[in-house]
Amino acid sequence: MNIYVKELKSHRKSIIFWSIGVFLMVVSGMTKYDAYSSSGKSINDLLKDMPKSLRAVFGMSDLDLSTVSGYYGMLFIYLLLMATIHAAMLGATIIAKEERDKTSEFLFVKPVSRMTIITAKLLAALTNIIIFNLATWISSIALIAKYNEGEAVNGDIALLMAGMFILQLLFMVIGSAIAAVKKRPKTAASLATGILLLTYMLSISIDLNENIESLKYLTPFKYFEAKNVMFGGGLNPVFIMLSVALIAALSAVTYVFYKKRDLNV
Repeated sequence: MNIYVKELKSHRKSIIFWSIGVFLMVVSGMTKYDAYSSSGKSINDLLKDMPKSLRAVFGMSDLDLSTVSGYYGMLFIYLLLMATIHAAMLGATIIAKEERDKTSEFLFVKPVSRMTIITAKLLAALTNIIIFNLATWISSIALIAKYNEGEAVNGDIALLMAGMFILQLLFMVIGSAIAAVKKRPKTAASLATGILLLTYMLSISIDLNENIESLKYLTPFKYFEAKNVMFGGGLNPVFIMLSVALIAALSAVTYVFYKKRDLNV
């Protein structure tokens, strides 16, 4: 319990800044929606001349941006990127920081098993991503309600937040597994973020080229897309099961290699 509380305290400022950041992202997005709506011109008309590649990069493909639900679906990809980057960095640094701060020797000689240590660390990381997810959810509902004109979106937002949480967990354990496996885990955060960006770029490539759609199983950003969750029938059970399997496998890797790791000081 002491390790769990210590980890929460050490990441206290970070989660506050990230929560403020995601709130400001939602504020910025919905303010732009209000500006477009008030102009008397359709957002779709304003963007129809934009090249397909740019629409894919900015998450505008196959969404009706003139509706609050469609616009939020476009905004969601940016919120998801923030959430997964936070989770990947958190999963990596929650292990790597002991060697970065030169406290690993002190931690490992305490009368506590490594299993207990890594469990407390992962629980603290889980608590942080839950806080981030709730901050995103509350911000989204509150600000969409301000600009919504009767469209029922709260249920869709809840489904999107569930999908986001699954991906947060996935990238958190990607970060922790990399940090546990690497002999020098200080670079784990950058490597985990690099994997995240590569999978995001793959999802964009799939949007641009239907011939490689079969690769969608390789990029988590295709698992819970807003256009499918909000307008295509909710969360896909296949992607849920695949995500759970990956989370379980990467969590096992984290535990196994953390128990075996040597001190690098």
